[in-house]
Amino acid sequence: MEIPDWFVWLPFGPVVLQVLGLVPVIGRLRGSDPAVRFRARLDLLEGVGGLLLLGGLPLSLVVAESWFWSAFAGFALMTAVYAVKGVHLLRARRRPTA
Repeated sequence: MEIPDWFVWLPFGPVVLQVLGLVPVIGRLRGSDPAVRFRARLDLLEGVGGLLLLGGLPLSLVVAESWFWSAFAGFALMTAVYAVKGVHLLRARRRPTA
């Protein structure tokens, strides 16, 4: 069974939404607070990983199978970013506030 041509273009909708979601993150990179800039960098890396993941899958169907490896790179990047975010969350929860 062959995949219809129009069906291959459906995953590019989330890619466009992911790119639009990076606009406010880029604005936060210019902030004066170092903690906000660090979180913005993590969010930017997460967005780039999402773009690689979401873009690599349809590109492997449309262009060539070699693009499929970019999806693995995006998954690895997002895994690393989520690990760093989790460590920061755990460190913030253990810190006494008063």
